Amino acid sequence: MSDRFVLFGAAHLVAIALAFLVPLVLAMATAVSGNPRFERHVRTVFAVLLIGTWVLWFWLLYERNWFAPGNLLPMHLCDWAAILTIVTLIRLNQRTYELAYFWALGGTLQALLTPDLRYGFPDLRFDIFFLFHSGIIAAVLYLTFGSRLRPWPSSIPRVLAWSLVYLVSALAVNWLFKTNFGYLSAKPPGPSLFDAMAPWPWYIGELALLGVFSILVYYAPFYFADRMRQSRSLP
Repeated sequence: MSDRFVLFGAAHLVAIALAFLVPLVLAMATAVSGNPRFERHVRTVFAVLLIGTWVLWFWLLYERNWFAPGNLLPMHLCDWAAILTIVTLIRLNQRTYELAYFWALGGTLQALLTPDLRYGFPDLRFDIFFLFHSGIIAAVLYLTFGSRLRPWPSSIPRVLAWSLVYLVSALAVNWLFKTNFGYLSAKPPGPSLFDAMAPWPWYIGELALLGVFSILVYYAPFYFADRMRQSRSLP
């Protein structure tokens, strides 16, 4: 197989498909089993997968002497989403879940669809990238459909506030260490949504607006489901 990454090539499509199919199958198995221990075991497996992938990444950095602030500091939005996902998997918590949910679907999903990656399967960098990003998406979807967590209207202002905290933090770290966390210092080199945006630094404002829009979009299914449930309950 080629060691060059091919956007929407076979390996990429498989990684995307598994990120959605695996949690849905496991959620159905959880519902059929009706066993809380099964649900806890699945969460444990997801947590071990994400932690193990992170350990493997740091081992690769050590093995190849790639230590640099841009590799070591967990300042991508996907890193924050992963940390919160792991915390929620270990101990179910509404506040960490809602941040993981919106950041995973609003940020990690975009990284999964248009990854900033040059190496294809079976290169270890490809494996780590997709285990990590697909794992975040899969874990959040399982928490939603298998563990029955969901965002609420009160989640929206909290997520907006913490997203602003991330934005300011990433800008500060980028300024201090000359890094490009959140792609706030420069656009990614590969094809992505950034290609349709204004030049730096104006696209940062567009990113903020897109973030607000994505939060509303990913809350919309719950909003309409609640409205339908309320209309059915009316006499």
